[in-house]
Amino acid sequence: MTQLTTTTPAPVSPAGTYYNYHGGFFQVLIASATTQHNFSLIDISLPKGVEPPSHTHTREDETFYLLEGEMTFYIGEQCITARPGEAVFAPRMVPHHFKIMTASATFLTLITPGTFLDYFLEFSTPCDGVPRIIPPQGPPPAAHLENITRQLTQKYGVLFQ
Repeated sequence: MTQLTTTTPAPVSPAGTYYNYHGGFFQVLIASATTQHNFSLIDISLPKGVEPPSHTHTREDETFYLLEGEMTFYIGEQCITARPGEAVFAPRMVPHHFKIMTASATFLTLITPGTFLDYFLEFSTPCDGVPRIIPPQGPPPAAHLENITRQLTQKYGVLFQ
């Protein structure tokens, strides 16, 4: 007889815990540790101008569900404009990036498997007070970008075009 195992859902942090991330903020809704690393779900808000360059995840698929704003996604050869209530899928091993078309955008990101959540936690800091959008005032320091790129490539298997 096969015995089924279950996991007890547990939040990664108390409700309302936000993290500063690249001029925006995010909240972990479902942590990979609570899904046996099958997926993670984050709610993220970002300002226009902090979008990632074209990159390829070698380990994860990403699904984006737009809550506020407008974004254009470039996935392989496709160009998809998303508005609130629309979802976009970016499969692993396919180059992708996005552009925020409004002053800011808020979206859910479903990461499968979920261990890539660790990247977001590693390169963020807990918010002190109310989370807010801070538009970029220029590019980040080159050393910071080099460190992120190195970590993404070596630790998380992300390739840059």
